Amino acid sequence: PSDITGFTMYEKEKGFHYCPGAVMCNFFLADEINRTSSKTQSALLEAMQEGKVTVDGETHPLPEPFVVMATQNPLGTAGTQMLPEAQLDRFMIKLSMGYPDFEAQVNILKDREVQDPLDSIENVVSREAVLRMKKEARAVYVDDKIYRYITSLAEATRNHEYIRLGISPRGALALCAMAKAGAYIKGRDYVVPEDVKEVFPDVCRHRIMLLPKAALAETSAEKILEEILEHVRAPKLDGKEM
Repeated sequence: PSDITGFTMYEKEKGFHYCPGAVMCNFFLADEINRTSSKTQSALLEAMQEGKVTVDGETHPLPEPFVVMATQNPLGTAGTQMLPEAQLDRFMIKLSMGYPDFEAQVNILKDREVQDPLDSIENVVSREAVLRMKKEARAVYVDDKIYRYITSLAEATRNHEYIRLGISPRGALALCAMAKAGAYIKGRDYVVPEDVKEVFPDVCRHRIMLLPKAALAETSAEKILEEILEHVRAPKLDGKEM
């Protein structure tokens, strides 16, 4: 874990001082996170939730903005292990990239024929701009009807016959935050039900734990979330049902 969080070191000239770990950055990429030990995985919990790390009783704030992106190997691969629910719940969304289509694969081969495209990456936005957009996204208006809609969706996951563990309050907060960000990207300063529907599967698929009978029914987390979206009625805003 100290490789991530850092550690306290003693030097004759400086005495005890903190040596920062890899987590002291703006964008932390945890490649193949399900290959690491449980202790290493748990080292990210405080950083992801609180934006800080504590080493030997001393707390160190992380730079802002701070984003964690992690990749996983298939669980059937030797040496991998499932992430604990507490850690999964701290990831805002989960995306499955799958394989590239035919033309995308061709382009990947062509792009790397002479050089690695990663060598020519340039900044597209400043740190200050990211912080400003983050603040503006947080200020997007959410009507009480939307709050109740998000809560109804979360409640539906907690009472579904195939779900063992439903959406936590942290998951509901993430759903609301993602809906606000989606509205902001679309140029609106208010959230509509469609913003919630659009991000619901990506925010929730890694947070729900299914019962064994779900496999017997040949269903999946994605299908169950789609079913919940169909059965939980979206609210009406300005007299229109969304």
